[in-house]
Amino acid sequence: MTVVGRLGQVGAAAATRSRVRDDIVRIVHRGLDLPDLARTVGRTLGRAVPFDGTCLLTVDPATLLPTGEIVENGLPPTTLGRLTEIELGEPDVNKFTTLARAAVPAASLSAATGGDLDRSRRQREIRRPSGFADELRSVLTDTTGTWATLTLLRGAKRTNFTPAEVRFLASLTPILADGVRRATLFTGTRPGDRTATGFLVVAADDTVELANPAAEQWVDELTPSPPPRTALPAAIRGVVAQARRIADGEGDVLATARVRTRAGHWVMARGSPVGADQVAVLLEAARPAELATAIADAYALSEREREITALVARGLTTHEIADRLHLSAYTVQDHLKSIFDKSGTGSRGELVSRLFFDHHIARLNTTPDHP
Repeated sequence: MTVVGRLGQVGAAAATRSRVRDDIVRIVHRGLDLPDLARTVGRTLGRAVPFDGTCLLTVDPATLLPTGEIVENGLPPTTLGRLTEIELGEPDVNKFTTLARAAVPAASLSAATGGDLDRSRRQREIRRPSGFADELRSVLTDTTGTWATLTLLRGAKRTNFTPAEVRFLASLTPILADGVRRATLFTGTRPGDRTATGFLVVAADDTVELANPAAEQWVDELTPSPPPRTALPAAIRGVVAQARRIADGEGDVLATARVRTRAGHWVMARGSPVGADQVAVLLEAARPAELATAIADAYALSEREREITALVARGLTTHEIADRLHLSAYTVQDHLKSIFDKSGTGSRGELVSRLFFDHHIARLNTTPDHP
């Protein structure tokens, strides 16, 4: 191919990426639920970065434990338990916790292994036997935290992901994070109106040994539709694996995850080791949609500060809040400074993280007694 021909290809690829970026920006503001968002983004992204399979894994921003997954032509469900074990507790390249701390939030397996894909444990044990070669992983992080991970898969007959494709996906991560955050927190959310606590015991082989009726209901809501051929939803797999790490003295985060179910409820999953590789899991209703009011009570915010806090949690900018409340932008900024001071936060992102994913969710959900 001539130099002119190569330059033409480069220009066409750049134009395609620009159109795809614009389309994805529009998609994340449509108010789609998470499955529709994942499918629509996947179809659009594939125009610029071709792939054979994809997995969007939502995570709890407080612990980075998995809370749900949307898979298209991905790994067999029977392999996901082992994949979770490797991800949370065994050495491997391009782990999500590593990417979350990296300067660039995306990386290809081929680049990380110098082209020798089998240097990756998950490639040797899971991906290659399932017919996959290179993968492109990213963490979806914005100013409010990490909300999901996105993995693009290529089959054995495909070429490896290029550095340009890696850079392009990395540039999209804050946009995609914003879309996942909106779909997770603000689309069709229902209060956790159940009062019964679910209790189940998971055996060493990840089968359920014991489950009360409430746990069976929660598990049903946490299972994707149509259900995969695997026993445990992603959130439960995650807290079980982390509880085992804690039992082995290796865990560095709590075995908890806050999850929105298919029905729109929020549930808190907590794992605790109870025997030789046995883990007890508690499933209880959580009320993140009400946390803004609870934190407002806890930090004695004024009525105006409560209004502004609620609008910040919905993602409005300073000027949008000012227009909504008929205030000047300077007045809104003064109120925000007061809110940050009272709540002990230093930014919008930190405030929103505390609103929805504070580790003291149970304490904040309890209305204090007033004399």
